[in-house]
Amino acid sequence: MTQIAFIGLGNMGGPMTRNLLKHNQHVTVFDLMPEAVDALVAAGAHKAGSPQEAVAGADVVVTMLPAAAHVKSLYLGEDGLLAHVDKSALLIDCSTIDAQSAIAVGEQAKRAGIAFIDAPVSGGVGGAAAGTLTFIMGGKEADVERARPVLSMMGANLFRAGDLGAGQIAKVW
Repeated sequence: MTQIAFIGLGNMGGPMTRNLLKHNQHVTVFDLMPEAVDALVAAGAHKAGSPQEAVAGADVVVTMLPAAAHVKSLYLGEDGLLAHVDKSALLIDCSTIDAQSAIAVGEQAKRAGIAFIDAPVSGGVGGAAAGTLTFIMGGKEADVERARPVLSMMGANLFRAGDLGAGQIAKVW
């Protein structure tokens, strides 16, 4: 079974995580809002006390955060995820941010030997709850293909827009 870490359990991330749980996935969750974590633990998720704890042993890390500053801080900060995630893990950022930030995080991940794709979503809260989101992915083709089985549990339409950052560009264009 794939070990999934999900960080960012708000209006979109919470329902996305619920869909992973509906598919009987092992999901470890973290959010700054304890009630968001508790609701998903009640639904079958595993609780982490920090983002670093969430990604320990994860095969796939999914993040859904409000802004580029949050994404960069989480991945690249002094105690960022790139220093804690297994080298074999796949990082999938579903946040809608600027392409330059997605590329910056992805390039740092690449230098660390870790696979990363940007995969912003379309479909809103209703699509997140229904599992019908559209994922617009940017990254190496092999990494995008590796992400498809996980993303297909949360979405109905999965498109590769091109290389790193292309998901962001295609979404906001």
